[in-house]
Amino acid sequence: MRHRIYVPLALAATVLLTACSDSEDDTAADGPTTTVSATRDSGAAQTTEPGETKEADDVASSENPGGIDPAAQKYVDAVAAEDLDALVAAFHPDAELTDVGREFKGHDEIRDWADNEVIGGKLTVLKNTPKSDGTTLLVRFAPGGTGGFEANYEFTSRDGLITKLDLQYA
Repeated sequence: MRHRIYVPLALAATVLLTACSDSEDDTAADGPTTTVSATRDSGAAQTTEPGETKEADDVASSENPGGIDPAAQKYVDAVAAEDLDALVAAFHPDAELTDVGREFKGHDEIRDWADNEVIGGKLTVLKNTPKSDGTTLLVRFAPGGTGGFEANYEFTSRDGLITKLDLQYA
């Protein structure tokens, strides 16, 4: 008789644990989520969508009209690969970056900012909203790879490079 109580309790515990572990962030449930991450050791960035794994070179093209703007994709790939040089190279030499009111101009200032605040973090693209001169990405950024916050990253690009990037909390 006593074992009949344990089975329902075990099932309830399993359901609760599964529900908690499956849902890291319920706010992204309204659309597809793209996770881009890599470790410094692997050197290979991958984009993961529900039920699918592919290389992180998913850029906008005629074959992939829903892809991320190429300049923004360079930024996403550089964060995933923890590649400071590639991140800086994604920007025009005279680019402007605003991070929640703090302004950075040019490669040197952007390099210092990225080295101190971006490289080593995990960037998850939740939504891509293309615009005529770039895109706005709703992202989850986890400095140091854990925790994190949602933000809107508004990219303006020209000639395949970022000319302006505005980062604001979502």
